[in-house]
Amino acid sequence: MNPDYQAVFWDFGGVLTESPFEAFARYEREQGLPRDFLRGTNAINPHTNAWARFERGEIDCQTFDELFRAETRARGYPVNGRELLPLLAGELRVDMVRVLDEVRRHYLVACLTNNSPSGTGAGMSRDPEHARTVEEVMQRFVFVLESSQTGVRKPEPAFYEQACELAGVDPRDVVYLDDLGLNLKPARELGMTTIKVNAPEQAVTALAETLQLPLLAALNEG
Repeated sequence: MNPDYQAVFWDFGGVLTESPFEAFARYEREQGLPRDFLRGTNAINPHTNAWARFERGEIDCQTFDELFRAETRARGYPVNGRELLPLLAGELRVDMVRVLDEVRRHYLVACLTNNSPSGTGAGMSRDPEHARTVEEVMQRFVFVLESSQTGVRKPEPAFYEQACELAGVDPRDVVYLDDLGLNLKPARELGMTTIKVNAPEQAVTALAETLQLPLLAALNEG
């Protein structure tokens, strides 16, 4: 193991589960929406739009639904925000969970997730079985930092600073995995070593090299 690091912080959706953007793309095809329409909507006023406010816990589900519909209507295709929430419950990547288990034997592990008061993000589940499986994964972390509980969200620097305070570590002692470059940039600026998760094997290869651990064996078990 690499003594330069004390902790590994993990995003949830898109890292330990399939990316919700895959589900968004399917929804767009099914509804006849332009490609990347939903991501494009969320890129407008990214710190104050409906999605950002919902993830900070500033508005409830009904208000989010109404505001997101207004935002998408202004772009020509009204979409009910409520319809998108189940799409956030991606399938768990069991191979990545095995990697997490190996990492936690050597380092403090925490989950940093943008979610909402309705239980989206880390806590979003489609059914009781999925909920049970997700809960089992969440219990592996020393703590789970949720945007809806803290009132700040990624990519706001205060979110990462709060995580470091909870973990009792300096940002320079942290490796952080996320599937969004937007979320990695502020973490990197604080001093964290960041890994962008494009695919499980690519991310685990980078993590194994960084931590000096044989993680690919865990990835390929089973």
